[in-house]
Amino acid sequence: MTFEERILYEDNHLIIVNKLCGELVQGDRTGDETLADIVKQYLRVTYKKEGNVYLGIPHRLDRPTSGIVVYTKTEKALIRLNELFRGSSVKKIYWAVVDNLPSQLEGTLTHHMVRNTTQNKSIANPIERKGSKVAKLDYRVISSSKNYHLLEVELHTGRHHQIRAQLAAIGLHIKGDLKYGSPRSNPDGGICLHARSISFIHPVKKEDIFIVANPPREPLWDAFLEQVGE
Repeated sequence: MTFEERILYEDNHLIIVNKLCGELVQGDRTGDETLADIVKQYLRVTYKKEGNVYLGIPHRLDRPTSGIVVYTKTEKALIRLNELFRGSSVKKIYWAVVDNLPSQLEGTLTHHMVRNTTQNKSIANPIERKGSKVAKLDYRVISSSKNYHLLEVELHTGRHHQIRAQLAAIGLHIKGDLKYGSPRSNPDGGICLHARSISFIHPVKKEDIFIVANPPREPLWDAFLEQVGE
């Protein structure tokens, strides 16, 4: 798949891309090439831009996660989108493939998250702890196979590793996620957590934006995609 085929939406203000597992949304201490670098190069070549290309980053996805990433082409769009992401105006839906069924097929999880920066990991506690932050999500089981189950998750807060930690806290381990209890890694080094859809009001045009991204082409994801009829 070419990069152009991964572009989900583009106008003068925004460019929205389907991120691959293993791609960095923005630079870190590894110095590895980032998705932002690829987007900038695309903009530079496509629009014959010279010099530095502006690209705003209003939100992030974990490196092993796939799915929707929104970038902005203008500072005005970035400022306005930052405000939307800080509030409750952006609806984000994720798909997660897990090894166990939850006790209830749908529900709300509320935890108190504590981040361990040394281990780059977060712990979801049932009760408030010193320095913790409230984390909340809704989930529902939308499909099952012999060994795995597909959950649809809606985030209401945006904590570090929130879905991974909250699901692990109730005994559900995302396929491939060694850090949070999965017994083995995936061949591509990613995890089966995918930012499936996002909806918000365009920060400049004030139009409704609704974007959907297909998960990586892989037998288990393909089977679930066919089962849910999307």
